[in-house]
Amino acid sequence: MEKAKVYFTDFRTVAFGDGLPAKLKILIKTAGIGQIDMDGKFAAIKLHFGELGNISYLRPNYARAVADVVKELGGKPFLTDCNTMYPGSRKNALEHLECAWENGFTPLSVGCPILIGDGLKGTDDIAVPVVGGEYVKEARIGRAVMDADVFISLTHFKGHEMTGFGGAIKNIGMGCGSRAGKTDQHSSGKPHIDQDLCRGCRRCLRECANSALVFDAASKKMTVNQENCVGCGRCLGSCNFDAISFDNYAANELLNCRMAEYTKAVVDGRPCFHISLVVDVSPNCDCHGENDVPILPNLGMFASFDPLALDQACVDACLKATPLPSSQLSDNMAKPSFVEHHDHFTNSSPESEWRTCLEHAEKIGLGTRDYELFVVK
Repeated sequence: MEKAKVYFTDFRTVAFGDGLPAKLKILIKTAGIGQIDMDGKFAAIKLHFGELGNISYLRPNYARAVADVVKELGGKPFLTDCNTMYPGSRKNALEHLECAWENGFTPLSVGCPILIGDGLKGTDDIAVPVVGGEYVKEARIGRAVMDADVFISLTHFKGHEMTGFGGAIKNIGMGCGSRAGKTDQHSSGKPHIDQDLCRGCRRCLRECANSALVFDAASKKMTVNQENCVGCGRCLGSCNFDAISFDNYAANELLNCRMAEYTKAVVDGRPCFHISLVVDVSPNCDCHGENDVPILPNLGMFASFDPLALDQACVDACLKATPLPSSQLSDNMAKPSFVEHHDHFTNSSPESEWRTCLEHAEKIGLGTRDYELFVVK
């Protein structure tokens, strides 16, 4: 396979110029989005609207820039995401839309409609075959996502407590899965709670949507009901005392593989284009109802027809960057017990694992990790 083309521009702008949304338009036009026949076509723009309380998600201005370009090309864009499988403000379409509106995403601000991909209750999905899938034969994808003629991913590239980072593949694979699809991807591992470390604070209990966490009043400790647990990992990210870990040591690796296969189900057989912004690189996912300070500086905007090459380019840029002071990453590196992994994502979240995602994505033919970077001024 020949090298993929990845286009890059930084976040520098000229005083009194047109600003970053205009620069994003130039980037995606230079990267070739105009090669896609948009005339009269429905174009799904997949992004994360951000959980309420989190302010590191991509601003609506960027989504507006992409929607404007699609309309210039004759397309009919809409913004979309699928419902979550955990408690929060995006578990059904009504709450999801209200969350999007509160975070600034309205038809007026973004210049196009907003549709929740898997319907009111997260059950409006379609079984999509995964060509070459080893772990998933049929992916459960939100119907509106699959009904679109053109698929565009707009990704906030950031850290992640389980998958190391959240890039294009996570935005597409996990994000386009219906509630059943998300459960399918998360079903490999089940958490275990170390009773010696558990403080009984019950913060994890608020994150569980499946009655899998049980508070023992006698011991004042949390336990896991393994039959109810779907392995989503929300409890892992909520524990401040490292009391929760996964019994299946390969859980993250299997999650990565399933996520790559779900991505392949979404993009196979239709025109696609992918954009990632390495900005406000929070240590955890935008699904969190809070966000920490960035672990890395704002690096730039990337675009490509190849989602795998795009993720690889963003990873390479991040690994070359200098950690920001007073962040989760720098704090971890300052601990006496710190183990140097020579990897900002693992140093930030030692329980995470990300390489298998890219390796498996290449293995199943999602794209290539070999790319050529073109700088757009």
